[in-house]
Amino acid sequence: MSKVMIIGAGGVGNVVAKKCAQNDEVFTEVLLASRTVSKCDKIVAEIHEHMPQSRTKFTTAAVDADNVPELAALIREFGPELVINVALPYQDLTIMDACLETGVHYLDTANYEPRDVAKFEYKWQWAYRERFEQAGLMALLGCGFDPGATNVFTAHHAKHHFKEIHYLDIVDCNNGSHGKAFATNFNPEINIREITANGRYWEGGDWVETQPLEISQDIYYPNVATRKSFVLYHEELESLVLNFPTIKRARFWMTFGEQYIKHLTVLEAVGMTSIEPINFRGQEIAPIEFLKAVLPAPESLAANYTGQTCIGVQARGIGHDGQEKVHFVYNVKDHAECYREVQAQGVSYTTGVPAMIGAMLMLQKAWFKPGVYNVEEFDPDPFIAGMNRWGLPVDELPGIQLVLD
Repeated sequence: MSKVMIIGAGGVGNVVAKKCAQNDEVFTEVLLASRTVSKCDKIVAEIHEHMPQSRTKFTTAAVDADNVPELAALIREFGPELVINVALPYQDLTIMDACLETGVHYLDTANYEPRDVAKFEYKWQWAYRERFEQAGLMALLGCGFDPGATNVFTAHHAKHHFKEIHYLDIVDCNNGSHGKAFATNFNPEINIREITANGRYWEGGDWVETQPLEISQDIYYPNVATRKSFVLYHEELESLVLNFPTIKRARFWMTFGEQYIKHLTVLEAVGMTSIEPINFRGQEIAPIEFLKAVLPAPESLAANYTGQTCIGVQARGIGHDGQEKVHFVYNVKDHAECYREVQAQGVSYTTGVPAMIGAMLMLQKAWFKPGVYNVEEFDPDPFIAGMNRWGLPVDELPGIQLVLD
């Protein structure tokens, strides 16, 4: 029996709340909080409508996740054991500060990113390790799908298939269609900052930087499609090459359609993706913030989404038998199936379900150590069992190299 507080009521927050409601043996009471409390109320109303048998008790509240005293006051009032942070990555540190102040465990799905610099890395959150350890508290970082499940898949490779992983390729395909000319599948501001930044991958003990979308290849995504995929920098690479030091090269690939790239190129060319504030009618505003306001909200895409996502990890290296091998671990999820279950599209679903699973494992003490950790530092088996149970079945493909050198 556990009380948790979820901060964030966007597409991912919707999924986390509804999966907690399904898992009512673990999550007995949930406070859903956001700057806009009407979003929280809508999610709770849908839970009551679509999951009337759930025994999880839900309440809602308004909170400014940038304000540590306000966060701490709400946490003290509700008294949760764990805070699940699915707000903006800019707010990770203030929420961690509030958890330390109130003696509550912490979980998020994306690492901290400063508002004024298009850069994300774990150093800011890893700096909290000693404080969480001394407080007897645990913070679990990046427990979505990528990062999150992809880190678990890597740990699964290391535990069950490889003596040494030498080459790691994380692949993310959204082969879905939402019917819009241009839209992003998660927070537009975060999504566009990520894609327009320089690419980066690990090779030979150092980071190799590329131009945005410079490196691409056609990759076959099992049971879905062959899609052109591009090298991006993604945060899980930073922790994976640290925790699996035999890795010689690690890359992250994501699919984008021609229409998406064309729109993004034009928007970037006219300055609409810039994070530098401009003065507009006497008010300072970053163009990307205005663009976010006019684009469709990611959660609004769900009802008409068709197609599938496929996200996985290919590892190559030396197997436990001493022989060279290649192995692929992955999940395929259907957008329409996600909507029927929790009124969400597949990208929100694949992020929200792992967050619930990670929270469950922390609350059950299956994954628990005071300090700050990435998910690959724990036993992958209970997490993959949770994925198979809670809607993200895991498949494996041995012996076939899908991503080429």
